[in-house]
Amino acid sequence: QVQLRESGGGLVQAGGSLRLSCAVFGRTFSNILMGWFRQAPGKEREFVAVISRSGRGTKYADSVKGRFTISRDNAKDTVYLQMNSLKPEDTAIYYCAASAAFFSQVTPTTNYEYWGQGTQVTVSS
Repeated sequence: QVQLRESGGGLVQAGGSLRLSCAVFGRTFSNILMGWFRQAPGKEREFVAVISRSGRGTKYADSVKGRFTISRDNAKDTVYLQMNSLKPEDTAIYYCAASAAFFSQVTPTTNYEYWGQGTQVTVSS
């Protein structure tokens, strides 16, 4: 059984920063692709970022490019999302997810097999 547990969400003012963490249990972490998604109230879930198994490859949604950074520590079985210059429109529940897909083929609509429970991020104006 694979479990993903996010942490690090909270309330922050516009322009501020937060770092989300996602710990993975029950699977060899270095063998899986890790992604972050978010879902705002009344909106569909959207892709935020993805990182390759080695950590050398990353992809971002245009809306967060240059402000968010995804990283991973394979020794700690954890993936991170550093969020800087936060905007009110970044307010959402953020989910981490794991996929067996190949990084070279991953797209924002790639299927992810495992999901965390989500962590709330609220950015006030």
